Amino acid sequence: MWRNFYYNNKSLKPRRRQLRNNPTDSEVTLWQTLRRSQLGQRFIRQYSVSGYIIDFYCPKLRLAIEVDGEIHEQINQIIYDKYREKYLNAADIKIVHVKNIEIVNNIDNVVNKIKSYFPS
Repeated sequence: MWRNFYYNNKSLKPRRRQLRNNPTDSEVTLWQTLRRSQLGQRFIRQYSVSGYIIDFYCPKLRLAIEVDGEIHEQINQIIYDKYREKYLNAADIKIVHVKNIEIVNNIDNVVNKIKSYFPS
């Protein structure tokens, strides 16, 4: 279906930087847990694959973590997210979705959810 995937596309660098400099509170909280390989895997913030920017990405595991706010419950966003996920899956990238509220209410469950994708 798709053939060419572009990783960290230079044209998206300003947008990735903007997103890194203006994270949501939930992204900040999750990043404090993911940064510096604290979970045993290296994660990158705001990584792009072709035209899509991933909130957090582990290159070694080809694992994306998407932090979903309320906007992701709107029909247009649901359709966009499904297409985006299909595209990223075609690039052999697994996606873990976590809701803002999950991060706020129970970061330990979120960490366990992420770790469940790590090799044993």
